[in-house]
Amino acid sequence: MRVCLLLTIALLLCKAALFGQQKDLVKNAGITSSIHKSSVGKILFSSKQVSVPDLKGAEFLETYELTNKSDLFMTCFMANSMTNYLHRLAPGMHRDTLLSHGNYQASFYVDNRLVYQTNLLPGAPQPWLQDTVTVMSKPLISDKSSWWSQSMWNRFMVNGGDSVLTDGPHAFKMELRPYINISGLKTGDLIASGHLNMQVHRKVRIDIAKIDLNPIKPYPGLPVSKECFNVSMIKELKGNINEGLFKHISSIVVIKDGKLLVEEYFNGSDRDSLHDPRSVGKSFASTMTGIAIGDGYLKNEDQTLKEFYNLKSLPDYSPEKENVSVGDLLSMNSAFNGDDDDGNSPGNEENMYDQPDWVKFTLSLPASETAKSKWHYFTAGVILLGDILNKQIPGGLERYTDEKLFKPLAITNYKWAYTPQNLPNTAGSIQMNALDFAKYGQLYKNEGKWNGKQVIPKEWVRKTFTKHRLITGRTGEYYGYLFWNKKYKVADKEYETFYCAGNGGNKIYIFKDQPLVIVVTATAYGAYYAHPQVDKMMENYILPAVLTDCAPVRRGAGSRP
Repeated sequence: MRVCLLLTIALLLCKAALFGQQKDLVKNAGITSSIHKSSVGKILFSSKQVSVPDLKGAEFLETYELTNKSDLFMTCFMANSMTNYLHRLAPGMHRDTLLSHGNYQASFYVDNRLVYQTNLLPGAPQPWLQDTVTVMSKPLISDKSSWWSQSMWNRFMVNGGDSVLTDGPHAFKMELRPYINISGLKTGDLIASGHLNMQVHRKVRIDIAKIDLNPIKPYPGLPVSKECFNVSMIKELKGNINEGLFKHISSIVVIKDGKLLVEEYFNGSDRDSLHDPRSVGKSFASTMTGIAIGDGYLKNEDQTLKEFYNLKSLPDYSPEKENVSVGDLLSMNSAFNGDDDDGNSPGNEENMYDQPDWVKFTLSLPASETAKSKWHYFTAGVILLGDILNKQIPGGLERYTDEKLFKPLAITNYKWAYTPQNLPNTAGSIQMNALDFAKYGQLYKNEGKWNGKQVIPKEWVRKTFTKHRLITGRTGEYYGYLFWNKKYKVADKEYETFYCAGNGGNKIYIFKDQPLVIVVTATAYGAYYAHPQVDKMMENYILPAVLTDCAPVRRGAGSRP
């Protein structure tokens, strides 16, 4: 009897072992190197990117000096691939479902205290890498690149890391786990962890006496201003950018009373550089809608989609789509189920970019009155707006924009991005230099007039700068017609602005009650600090400097006026 019992237990153990071996959903790259075998479950850090096939171990650090211009790379040695880790959390799920609802969870500790925990959004790394990779080497901190892995560090810094990593010695630890979020968040066992002794040196001393501001020359349409401003404050800002306290800034331009007051360039850019401001380009779609209405190519923004498309011929027809108006697309208030801030939304912009026809993708999305009940950022809707304009305007949108907008402003050096149908991409990424972006902002400050000619109908500027919708999740911030609205506070006084905004920290501000247009271009794409750092620059440096009452001061002077 005892022998039978032992045999039964042995058989059950064998079956359990076999079952454990069968848990993998996909074939991974395996563990093939000696350093991988000895380092499974570890995150090791290096000051430069390491080549996985050539790893020897000498590249990895025990101590590290953290500065504002640091480069820090992580190499994670895993026992399996992410797809298989997620499969163990939800064994019944299809591989695509796992990867669209799960990814890495990163935990950051400083001096043995958990400071921040973040779930990396699904979508990166690419699915085939999630299936196979067992050794992951990626930048964690870098001034020279922008990877998904850096977003974990950026979130940590914004959510507590910046305040706890004070100058001096610190013990840093990072942990990675798998997570999946389908009917609730579920987190798996530890994949890997890493430790690093950090010596933090992030405080910098800015000697403004050694900083010179850019000498300004006239630019077509923008004469040089003789107004004074706080030169010392702009020098201090320039020093902070040069020292990496504000990252990936490429230009700052201030126009006061239609004249060029401040013009600074950073990180290799200059007056002729073309900047990619991403969704700043959406505002140009609003501009061209107003001009097209003024020319009679559209009746008004109340026209609905049923006037432009045979919606019943497309998938997922619903009557709610027929009543979506041009105004709904302009104010991000349509009935389409598309929300770029929701990774699970069917109309999220990331789902559009892989499609061969972006317009058909958008029109085929589900729609409901529920979606229309609140403001939701919907890039695909602006693609639809561009398609309507291109269809309604003789000769197409590209030629019309050049003739009706760019030529009056003497903007000649620009580059469109294009859709798969080779039409101008109204979702964003139209490139031009910072001064031409400033002229575009000044056109709105002039209520649509340039050199005595009404380029944009004055009434359209008024409608654009109307608070059509309260922005979801924000207090006191509104959305106009593809322009944002907010207030900055300086010395207990509020200054209201409508502005264009794009990924990376790109902005064109048009202030309501001040004679100011301000442009900031940046390349901090995907970084959590991108927009907050521009807000800090505006409130702590730019606005206080150009709003101040001061006597004229030479640009080379170092003393505060």
